Amino acid sequence: MGTNQRVSFFSFSFFLPILLAILSSVPSTVSGNGFSIREATVRDLQLAFKYNRLTSRQLVEFYLEQIHRLNPIFHGISEVNPDALDLADKADQERRTKAPESLSRLHGIPIVLKDNIATKDKMNSTAGSFALLGSVVPRDAGVVARLRKAGAIILGKASMTEWSFFRSTTAPIGWSPRSGQGKNAYTLGNPCGSSSGSAISVATNMAALSLGVETDDSIICPSSRNSVVGIKPTVGLTSRSGVVAVSPRQDTVGPICRTVSDAAYVLEAIVGVDIHDHATIKASKYIPKGGYAQFLRIDGLRGKRLGVVRDFENLLHLNPGGVSASIETFHQNLNTLRQRGAILVDNLKLDNITELYFTDYGELVALRAEFKLSLNAYLKELIASPVRSLADVIEFNKNNPVLEKIEYGQDTMLQAQATNGIGKAEKAARQNLKRLTKNGFVKLMKKNKLDALVTPVDISSRILAIGGFPGISVPAGYTKDGPFGICFGGLKGSEPKLIEIAYGFEQATKIRKPPPLQNFKL
Repeated sequence: MGTNQRVSFFSFSFFLPILLAILSSVPSTVSGNGFSIREATVRDLQLAFKYNRLTSRQLVEFYLEQIHRLNPIFHGISEVNPDALDLADKADQERRTKAPESLSRLHGIPIVLKDNIATKDKMNSTAGSFALLGSVVPRDAGVVARLRKAGAIILGKASMTEWSFFRSTTAPIGWSPRSGQGKNAYTLGNPCGSSSGSAISVATNMAALSLGVETDDSIICPSSRNSVVGIKPTVGLTSRSGVVAVSPRQDTVGPICRTVSDAAYVLEAIVGVDIHDHATIKASKYIPKGGYAQFLRIDGLRGKRLGVVRDFENLLHLNPGGVSASIETFHQNLNTLRQRGAILVDNLKLDNITELYFTDYGELVALRAEFKLSLNAYLKELIASPVRSLADVIEFNKNNPVLEKIEYGQDTMLQAQATNGIGKAEKAARQNLKRLTKNGFVKLMKKNKLDALVTPVDISSRILAIGGFPGISVPAGYTKDGPFGICFGGLKGSEPKLIEIAYGFEQATKIRKPPPLQNFKL
């Protein structure tokens, strides 16, 4: 395959020792000039670059060493980019020769991508499956092209729940045959969501930044459970071209980072029109002139109308572990929001909350058909691939000598394969989702003139998902069962307000703390 030759399944173990050969002189926390890299933000890193306290090569070396030490425990990275150090050297050279004002905030900063985001390089793009090993993509995913233009260094691929949890209902969250079982950065338990590796990697400092993809709860939940910041953008604000998607109607690519500011910088870099994803044309009207960094305001909470639906707290009691502590902390969080100038519109009622959370309201009916259509379209466009359709993937799983020993079935894929386009049932399901959205969340927001709905953990993700609405999860507290976040959700295009709210809350509380790595056997 010439220059497009794909790295084999063993690429991670093959290339990593080579990339780490020069690391013996680099301490695990600091660069040669004493700058602390661990937990550093984009702002910190760019200042270190500016004053010659750090190079991109040193930064990449640090993260490669972190991956070498931590990934065998957490399984957050599926593959490293064998060209990462060369890309770092290129960034260092550009920094020496180009005008500083010509370089973006992400220039020279390493980022990892969920493994269903295609890269036209030596790495695989597999959605966590053996079936796509060796496949050749026609081009970089739309968001990857924008990251490269910004000068970001594609460090590697983050692990994920295989096929975005659309293979089987019996497979564990965070598991894929390619990467194994992803582990929560704080508890070694459930990392949550299919973008699990993206959250694990930044939480454990195996990467500076990451991208996830959400259909329903795949950015918000792992961010909440791993004490990082996740932005689920308005559907269409970021391109899905080159992404192994579940549903073009619901899927959205967004940043998962350690701080709101870092997430805003990444979002700013990846939004925009892509001719390969027509939804970006309509959604481009929501992109603010001047970008998203301007909304990182300390007083961002002042005057914001935040809705509180107490019924969400009752729903949390249906899930075991740490509920009382997280609800108590949520009440404290609400007091903080009020003290910082937010106007809390409390005790609101979401008219169709029972239908959304206790009935078969149609989301899966629509997603099964959409998954088959979107996957077949993605596979058909590949230059080379072991599989060309969902039916091929199902057969591959049946006949693979490694997969046949795995107990997890593929019931979800079989149900999707049984669909035949968007028929009467799927159209009815879609209409019901629109009805629930219009008569529920939209009505609530507009009637009460809300800037955002504020909820504990990820309980509102379902509402945001089916309507294509944006949401931001910010670290909010810790229980004996692990971290949890607070979620701010809004109407389409409300990212500027959500960033103001999230940043104001983050700066008022500064709750996030690194995972207790000293408690794990490294």
